[in-house]
Amino acid sequence: MNRRVVLTDRAPKPVGPYSQAIVVNGFVFVAGQVPIEPSTGKVVEGGIKEQTRRVLENVKAVLEAAGSSLDRVVKVNVYLKRAEDFAAMNEVYSQYFPKEPPARTTVVTDMVREEFLIEIDVIALAQ
Repeated sequence: MNRRVVLTDRAPKPVGPYSQAIVVNGFVFVAGQVPIEPSTGKVVEGGIKEQTRRVLENVKAVLEAAGSSLDRVVKVNVYLKRAEDFAAMNEVYSQYFPKEPPARTTVVTDMVREEFLIEIDVIALAQ
């Protein structure tokens, strides 16, 4: 098994014992990304739309560092803090996956930090 750890400064650094992503057996497994601006280490200001955009930009950065891209994503898990944010999240999400979107699961759950409204993890085809 050829396993490679992915780390980029274009996404938030891991704050625990995990990697931003792992590339193995032709797939990229991206850890949950949160709405932290990597250059400042701070949660982005605004609501669900701004947080969704930041999270997807973080996902995109990790995928690119792994040699993949958003158009190679096959599965997405979205974790929302509030069910009422679903439509607004979808509005931004659809801009990142405009054609033939990947399979997706969306759940409403508590977040690790109070200010997080969303977290997203993905599985993509590697290069």
